[in-house]
Amino acid sequence: MNGKTIRPEDVVQRQLDAYNARDIEAFIACWAEDAQYYEHPDTLLAGGKAAIRERHVARFKEPSLYGEKVKRMVVGNMVVDQEVVTRNFPQGRGKMDVIAIYEVDQGRIAKAWFKIGPCRLEEGSL
Repeated sequence: MNGKTIRPEDVVQRQLDAYNARDIEAFIACWAEDAQYYEHPDTLLAGGKAAIRERHVARFKEPSLYGEKVKRMVVGNMVVDQEVVTRNFPQGRGKMDVIAIYEVDQGRIAKAWFKIGPCRLEEGSL
């Protein structure tokens, strides 16, 4: 990726597409080596590309995993997505509202913050 010509929203979209394809290699290629992954506002969940990768390997095995972008806003190198994420939980399949805030630097995600709403289980998903 050429960090000087790629738009921040393109990096984030590439990451979302890889997430939805459950393609760990394409997903992790969008993150900086020293990226930081937070639960909003300041709880560090994973520091560095290797830890972010480890966090997603098991998640990418979920058969229903999907992030639907509802809205996107871009200001400079910051991208804010409103998403609805479908996941497989021990209690069944469910959906969560997510606000994802990405800071992109030199064509890679340098920092990300996630605010996750409550899980809504789908009827008959057990």
